[in-house]
Order: sequence, then C-alpha cells, then structure tokens
Amino acid sequence: MVNLLARLLGPIFTGLGVSEADLLSYLTQLQGYVYFILAALVAMIVVLIAASKAKKGFKHVVRWQAVLAFLLVVVVVVNVICFGPMYTTVSGFMNASKINLSEETISQSKDMIKRIGEEGFVLAKNDGILPLDEDVKNLNVFGWDSTNPLFGGTGSGSSDSSKAVGILQSLTDAGYTTNETLTNMYIEYRADRPSIGMSAQDWTLPEPTVDAYTDEIMAEAKEFSDTAVIVIGRSGGEGADLPMDMNAVIKGTYNPAEEISAAPSNYGYMNATYTNNGNYDDFEAGESYLELSKTEEDMIEKVCSEFDDVVVIINANNTMELGWVDEYEQIGAVILAPGAGATGFAALGEIINGSVNPSGKTVDTYVKDLMKTPYINNFGNLAYTNVDDLKAQIAAADGAYEGNIAFVNYVEGIYVGYKFYETAAEEGLIKYEDYVQYPFGYGLSYTTFEKKIENFKDNGDNITFDVVVTNTGDVAGKDVAEIYFTPPYTNGGIEKASVNLVQFEKTDIIEPGASQTLSFDITKEEMASYDCDSIKVAGGGYILEKGEYKLSVRSDSHTIDAEESFTVAEDIDYSKEGRASDDQAAVNRFEDYASGDFEKLSRKDGFANYESACGPLTEEDFIMSAEVRAAVEANTFSIYDGTKDNNDADEMPLMEQKNGLTLFDLKGASYDDEKWEKLLDQLSFEDMTTMINIGGWQTAAVESVGKIATSDCDGPAGLNNFLTQAYGTAYPSEVLMAQTWNKQLSYEIGQAMGREYADANNFGWYGPAMNTHRSAFAGRNFEYYSEDGVLGGYMAANQINGAAEDGVYAYIKHFALNDQETNRCSFLLTFSSEQAIREIYLKPFELAVKGFNGTAQAAMSSFNWIGTEPSCSNPALLIDVLRNEWGFVGMVETDYNGSYGYMITDHCIRSGNNLMLGFGSAESNVLSDHSATAIKAMRESCKNIMYTIVNSGYYAGASDPVGGLSNMEKTFLTVDIIAAILILGAELIVIIRYQKKKKKNVTVE
Repeated sequence: MVNLLARLLGPIFTGLGVSEADLLSYLTQLQGYVYFILAALVAMIVVLIAASKAKKGFKHVVRWQAVLAFLLVVVVVVNVICFGPMYTTVSGFMNASKINLSEETISQSKDMIKRIGEEGFVLAKNDGILPLDEDVKNLNVFGWDSTNPLFGGTGSGSSDSSKAVGILQSLTDAGYTTNETLTNMYIEYRADRPSIGMSAQDWTLPEPTVDAYTDEIMAEAKEFSDTAVIVIGRSGGEGADLPMDMNAVIKGTYNPAEEISAAPSNYGYMNATYTNNGNYDDFEAGESYLELSKTEEDMIEKVCSEFDDVVVIINANNTMELGWVDEYEQIGAVILAPGAGATGFAALGEIINGSVNPSGKTVDTYVKDLMKTPYINNFGNLAYTNVDDLKAQIAAADGAYEGNIAFVNYVEGIYVGYKFYETAAEEGLIKYEDYVQYPFGYGLSYTTFEKKIENFKDNGDNITFDVVVTNTGDVAGKDVAEIYFTPPYTNGGIEKASVNLVQFEKTDIIEPGASQTLSFDITKEEMASYDCDSIKVAGGGYILEKGEYKLSVRSDSHTIDAEESFTVAEDIDYSKEGRASDDQAAVNRFEDYASGDFEKLSRKDGFANYESACGPLTEEDFIMSAEVRAAVEANTFSIYDGTKDNNDADEMPLMEQKNGLTLFDLKGASYDDEKWEKLLDQLSFEDMTTMINIGGWQTAAVESVGKIATSDCDGPAGLNNFLTQAYGTAYPSEVLMAQTWNKQLSYEIGQAMGREYADANNFGWYGPAMNTHRSAFAGRNFEYYSEDGVLGGYMAANQINGAAEDGVYAYIKHFALNDQETNRCSFLLTFSSEQAIREIYLKPFELAVKGFNGTAQAAMSSFNWIGTEPSCSNPALLIDVLRNEWGFVGMVETDYNGSYGYMITDHCIRSGNNLMLGFGSAESNVLSDHSATAIKAMRESCKNIMYTIVNSGYYAGASDPVGGLSNMEKTFLTVDIIAAILILGAELIVIIRYQKKKKKNVTVE
C-alpha cells in the first residue's frame, strides 16, 4: 500500500522538488499509525454490526460509543503523528511565516521593479525609429507572447505574476491603443502558457500559423497603424536545460534520460514535449529552442512585408540567435526585455514613447550561431558508459538515486563568453563580426556619450583614475563606465584573456552637454592570474606577471573609449602571503581531482588546439577511469565511512550541561567568544541531530539552548514560501537586474526585497543566485546574473547588503559550478581547471563574500560534484576557500536534501556543510557516530547555524524571542479543545437521551 501511495502521489511532490524516495520514507514512517487507524475503523464497524443484536435502546448507545471512540482515536493518533515523526514537516508548514505585506512595502517593491525595467531593458538596435513619433497613437502588436509574456522562470526562482503588468498594458499605459483584433486572435489561439516545470517541460511555442493573418486582418491592421511591434518569447526554468535539437523534441526522441527511464524520478532530467502549430514541423533537424520556429519566421516575414516600421521585443532570459533582425530593413529597433516581474514591463511603453531613455547593457555575449560556441560539445547529458554495476549498487542502497552517473568537461577553461570572443579575435582565430552580434556590456541610448580618462596614477599597489562622462547628445540619459584590463600574455604561459572586466560604475542622469566624473581605485591584485599548472608558482597561486597592463574604459567589451597603461617591473607572487583581500593565500585546492583528463583550450599559438579541445567527444571520453571510479565510490552512500577520518586525539565535548545560557545571550557576540562553548555544551546529541537535519525552508527550535524555530524562503525573484505556496511581490529575473549595471540600484533592490522579508517575519533568503551563464542553454540562467563573475559578484554583494539592513541573511547560491540543470542531482562530475574554477566560477561568490558588510552570512552548496568530490561535502570548497581564504563566517546549507546516493549528513558536516535542506527523513541523514571527532563536527555545524540566526532579524528585538506557543501549538490546542468539546458534548447527549428513553420505558412499564 505504501508503494502504491508513493507512486500515486509521487508526480505531485516531485513537481515541487521533493524526491519520491522522501515521500516513500514518510509513508513508511506513518504506516504503523495508518494501520492502527484502520484497525480502529474495523473495530468500529464490527461493533456497529454487532450492536444490531443489542437491546433497542442500548443499541443506539453502543453504536455512538463506537463512533466517538473511533473519532477520539483519530484525534489522538493525528496529534501523535504531527508531534512525532512528522513534527518537523508539519511544524515547518504551520509555523512558516505568513506573508501579509503592508501596502507601503508592496508599493515600494513595485516602484523598485519599475526602476529595474527603466534601467535594465537593453536597446540593442535603433535605426532612428525609437522613440516613436508623437503622432503615433496606435500600435499593431504581433506575436503570441505579447498576450502572455514571461515575467520570470520556474522553480525556486518562480513568483506570482498573475497580477503583473504585461506588455500590452504597458503600451496602453504609455498612451498607445493596441489592435484588439490581433490580441483576441492570440488569446483565442491559446490563453495559457505551456508549462515548463521541474518534472516535465512543454516547450511548445504557441503561435498562429501564417494563414491566420488573413487579408482582412492585415488590411485592418494597416488601416489601424503604420507601426508594428513583434514580441518573441523564450521560457526556461529549474530542473531542465533548453533543448539544443527541437526537432528531436517534436519527434519524441530528445530524451537525455532515455537509458534511465526506470529511475524513480526524472527530477533533474529533460522530459520534453512539443506540439507543432501547423501540419509541418516547427523546427528542422538540429535547430535549437533559441532559434526562431518556422511559424515565427513566417509571421515575421508576413509583418515585415506589410509594414515599414517594425519594433522587435525579445522577451527571453537566455540569449537567442538574433541574426534575423538584421535581415529585414523594416526592423528598425530591437529591445531585449527579459522576465520583468510585477511591474518591470511598465517601463517598456515609456521607453518606446521616449519618456524614459534606456540605459541597460547586455550581461551576456549574443552570438550568431550557438552551435559554434566552445562549450557546445561539453554541455548536457554526458553519461558514463561503463558503470552499470556501480549504478546498480548505488540504486540498491538509496531509493532516491536518479539512475545516472554523468560528467561535464569545462574544456574552454577561462575563455567563457566575451573573454573567448575578444581573445580569439585578437589572436586571429575568428573574425569578430562573423561570430558576435551584440557584445557583452552593449546597449544603445537615445543620446550619445563621450568618456575620457583623467588623473591616471600608479600608486604602487593600486591604480587610481577618473572617468569623465559627457552627454554629447540632446537627450538626458545615463551611461555606464565599463573598466577592462588587458594583461601581458606570454605564448604558452599562464592562460589570460585579452579583455577582462574589472570594475564598473553607472552615472546619474546627465543632461545634454553636462558631465559627471566617476572615480576608480583598482588594486593590482584584481588583475592577477591564477597559475594552477605551476608554470611560475609551485603548487598553484595568484601571480601578477611583469609587463605592461592596459586599463580601458569601454562602451562594451569590444569598443574602447579611452585607454591608459602601467607597467609591473617584476612578478608579484601572492601564493605565500596571499592577496590583501585574502585571509589565507590561495593555493591549489581542486586541481588534483577536478582538472579531469581532457585537453583544455589554450591561447597558445593563437588557439591552435581549438578543434581538438572543443570538438565532439569520442567513445573513450565516456569511459570512467579506475581512479575516478574509486574516488566516486568513496563518496557514495553505499560505501562512505566517516569513521575513517576520526582522530583518536580528539577530546569528547561536554553535552547536556545546565549552564543557564540561551542563544539570545550570544546576540552580538564575536564568533570566538568563549560563551559559545558553554552554550554548545548544553546541547544533547539529539538536539544537534535535529538542528542539523531539519533545514527544509526552516531551522528547528531547540529548547535546551533557547533557539527558536525560523523560516527560510525562496528565492531570487522575491519572497516565495515553498511550504505554504505564498508569494510576495514578483521581482524580475536576475538577468534584468544585472542589465541595469547599477550597483546602487542593486543595493536598493536588496533593501526593498528585505523589507518584504521583514514584513513577513522571514529573515532567511534562498538567494541571490549567482552561478555563471556558461551556456545559453542552461535552464536556470534567468536566476543568475551574467556570464561574467565580476558583474555578478558586485551586483550580488550590493543586493545582499541592502537586504541585511532588515536583518535578512542571504544564502548565496549555488556554491559552486552549478551551471547546468541536466543530471544536476545525478552524480554530475564537473571537471575544470582550478584557474577557471577560481577566475570564472567562484569569482561572483568571492566578491559577494568579501563585499558583505553584515555580521553573518549563509551559503547554499550545490547538487553537482566538483571533479570527484560532491560540492555539499567538499572541505576544499567549504572550508579551505570559503572560510579560510575568504573569511566567510556563518552557515552553509545543502541544496534540497534528496539524498540521491551521495548527500550524506555525516559527510557534509565533516566537510563544512552545516545544515541539510530537508526534513531528516532519509537513511543518509542518520548520525550514528558518537565519536569525539563526529560530535565536534556536529557542534561546529550547530554553532554556525546559531551564529547566523542570532545575528539576524529573528533576534533583533530587545528581549529573548523564546516564549509563548508556536502557531502549530496554538492551532492544535484550539482544534483539540474543539474536538474534545464536540466529542464530550456528543457523549453527554447520547447519555442524556439514553437515560430519558430508559426512564420513559420504566414509566410505561
């Protein structure tokens, strides 16, 4: 019965991110109670039947006694279940903060989101058509997405956009009248957007076929307006990457998980469908989701053949192939408008009419052919072919295992996004214009700007200079000073890109003819390269090589406005004492087990090895080596043994002491305060187990130390309570936030979002997310800022600091290299050079940690592995780098603790991961080692959890928050009292009626 229920309920819960194995575990725990209730039900039925033989008056009493006894059993058992095996789950739901935001807070958020749209939408093309002339009052809006635009994504980054300002409303609010015939046609064609969820994805692009645009409709449209707006949209979400072969999706053959279809869950895999719009295939073989469908091509061709003035709006969070916009001379303008949240689209109409001057810049490189990118052959489902026996062994030990063991090779190294295209063009490998359509950092304005460098000075350890930005046009506007450095490169030496973002600042609004001076102070260590191959630094480390360095202010990664240079006389090796920003010198922590056995792209001899490094994989690449296998086995649930790392010299800590302290007593205390040890001594083994394992959108209450229960919420798009399915205001995708290139605005975004969390009395924020846009096809790109870690890092740091003003602790995520969704929970071994890991993928996290000004932090580790070590139990990542090098102080939590065959609580806490994002129900959560070493690890985890919580808004008041009944206790007490009154009342009525009947019968006799 348990297995049957699990199969029936599984699709519902896996769609929410809960593994079927977890569901089965819960049902198994409850089966004894369920059987008891069933036994009581059977007993009641037996009594009801047997009562038919009782005396007439007494029969009524017996039956009512049976029913009331059964109800009492149900009430008692439900209480026992909810305050017993299901306590953490039920309490997490019932004690979760209720989202009841004030009108003032909501208004502030909506105003903030509109500002993000004003500064974030990118004007990518403008032949003078925008802003539209004042006499243009009517607009024909083509494209189904215009009636159902994307406001964000799915999964932890989802939000409630049911009341969001859409594209059509934005145009109406800006004073335009839109063609209702077209709008109604699209709504009638399909009213809802196809669902792209975590367990299944419908990639259908609803678009009426070209024959829907009859002569009558087009004649009416041309009579209505001379101007056409075309809206093209592309969705994405958590749990699946975007299809690279849509024709295979249409044919039903695009299934990366085909060989593991018998796995208990497809969570993390592509389960794709697509419905054609006509009697033809919308996509030809090999065409990706980020290209136009045939139906869209036909519509665009039709519109451009009928209208001379066409504006295109690209409503997508992933970079599409947009070469087609230059094939039609009628397309005079293009606006890049990613998911805009509740009110971001309100700015769109104002940009089109000119009341707002766009100032957004791209956060990714828009390339003309995504199939020619360096990563394309090393992304997606790359499953090992010689590990069937290992897979069977893992599956036998852990029902949550997803049935695959896969890898991904970061063959491109540090040459990600613009860093590849700019360097490859300089080396002569490519002709830039043939590959890149819109550079990184690119965006147009309705005015023009001139940028000059002044007061350039080499101060020894740092460079200072001013950038004077002058508005040379006739419209007020904002601009961005993007600062890039070009390091000296030795052929065959340490890998270096020719163009690297190092700093940026956005101006205020500058009036025509006016100027603003932006001052920069850049340390030279920010331009150091990481030598992972011991070319100059034995054992790895950062080095600033001697030679000439150029610093340039640019309009985008490719366009230089002004440039200066300085010279480093001798190599500066940071591997011994570290950089000034480090607490400990960086040395190789990952290279031995993460670099992989594959050829990496090198700039040597003008990228001479491009074809061999970035070309298609061979059969040999899919064979797991014996060395890798041994390392993987050691980290699986079926084999892992934490006791091998126990140290006999460790002294057993004290437990269950009566020191009279509560967590509130440590509020504001330093991490090294001696009172922490006294507080930790009060914990029991069971207390620590509870605190560590119960982290599913909450942290658990622990009475012995006076720790209250707390709530945590998703996500990057704003307040999103997974347990209660309640939402705050829908914030835009992080892509749109980053497109503002505005640090101060990011800080204010954090402030506004933090107020919502504070209003809801929820101070744990599962965000911001800051993984790298390694590929345009990554399903979760909407949730991450950029392809560049410097841009993402500074935007994240400011957003975190803004939210911290209200006591919000942000879980920076997903730490680290969580750059694709496919196989993310299924032993995804991510191989990369340590140089790329540090310079590209850890960079945003490093800047966020070092730029955080609050008292405590949180981080969320990732599902994937770094080389042969799971990220959630990787001490090099979570202790050596995060804490020892960067100075992080606070707690680290796993991503959803689905077990999956490798997420093991004992392994995590020994490796710097403190909290499990789950409900402690899996066998892998059991903490059975009572050694001194294990208990010390448990104490350390509990200390980190409590340090973050006590320095958050939960303890911001002047008095200890411990005391009183929880929402769950209040609810159950109320319901129990009502149930008791009803049962006792019914019992009293039955007795009274029986006595009356008995007395009446006696009188009659």
